[in-house]
Amino acid sequence: MTASFEQAKALFFEGNERFEAGRFEEAEASFEKSLALLPGRVSTLANLAATRIELGKPEAALRSIEEALAIDPTDFDAWLHKGVALSALGRHGEAIEVFDGVVARQPERAAAWFRRGQALQRIGRPVDALASFDKALARDPGLAEAWSQRGGILRDMHRLDEAAAAYEQALAHGADPQTHRYYLAAVTGRELPAAAPLAYVEPLFDEYAETFEQHLVKDLKYRGHALLVDAWRAVDPGRHASAVDLGCGTGLCAPLLRASVDRLEGVDLSSRMLEKAHALGLYDELVHGDAVEYLRTTERRHDLIFAADVFIYLGDLEALFAGAARVAPTGGLFCFSAELGSGDPDYELLPSLRYAHSRRYLEALAARHGFVPRRLVEAPLREDQRRPVPGLYVCLART
Repeated sequence: MTASFEQAKALFFEGNERFEAGRFEEAEASFEKSLALLPGRVSTLANLAATRIELGKPEAALRSIEEALAIDPTDFDAWLHKGVALSALGRHGEAIEVFDGVVARQPERAAAWFRRGQALQRIGRPVDALASFDKALARDPGLAEAWSQRGGILRDMHRLDEAAAAYEQALAHGADPQTHRYYLAAVTGRELPAAAPLAYVEPLFDEYAETFEQHLVKDLKYRGHALLVDAWRAVDPGRHASAVDLGCGTGLCAPLLRASVDRLEGVDLSSRMLEKAHALGLYDELVHGDAVEYLRTTERRHDLIFAADVFIYLGDLEALFAGAARVAPTGGLFCFSAELGSGDPDYELLPSLRYAHSRRYLEALAARHGFVPRRLVEAPLREDQRRPVPGLYVCLART
């Protein structure tokens, strides 16, 4: 064996260790160095592809996989990675064909059944996805992510007791406790958290960034941002010196706000959403962070605080109202939308994983923190399974 072979082998094992530790950029560098010394090694190419998928580089991953499969078309690890890369590129139909080929030849491969289920779910075939997750779990009952995905489908089907049992299994097999207790609360109504976990919200919207506006506006018939702007303009059609768009996302509200404010700032948890918002060129500043923490710590003062579709990720709104009172000057406006609850509890976490609030709770918070109502309008927020979701559009003034 040559010294270069031994060095390539050491770099391969180093890459594996870095991958397992979640140090994906370092793992990619190790695999690339290994391939420079020993080109065409299929296992290294497959592991490089897996690393690039984790880094959000599916096109580069696909190139590595195609090179590996050209050398050894029987490498089923490479085929599995190919399916994952295709799915990451939105080519779910092709991905399913790849996974079908893997499970036909290696039916005991739980990961292939799991990935097949994910792809089926993404093209709107939940019943087939559920069957695929069940086959994955029959082969590997400890696959926590499959239990979690199974719970999500059952939750969407309103089979809430079964969803709860799946989430319990996910927890028992090592799934993230904070996120899965949140899921459990949504389907059981027990042990209600004060807010959605950041570990749930941030990755959700990072993944959602590319299709956010298409899904929200066209598929769910969302008009909440426009209706909230209408409510604000009915209260004060003039200009504002400074506005902050909390939970700004991709910047859906920015074109509606920009013409009436001298300075516009956006705040969001998702870095990928903020990239989209930045590309609009309408914000003077964008802040990557939590809305409540921003209001608690910012040195800026804003005479317009805008929060469209933010409250659905927050149950207890005490800290947010306190922050808004801190940031708004006398006469400043705090405009927000909220999903309306049943009217009994202050807030509830629905099976949709969204919080709904009572009108009584919102009015009490406003009074407690020095705001007076200028406008309250009840109107739908969006559709959920083709049914309108009741909402409240509110503009408050700081006294």
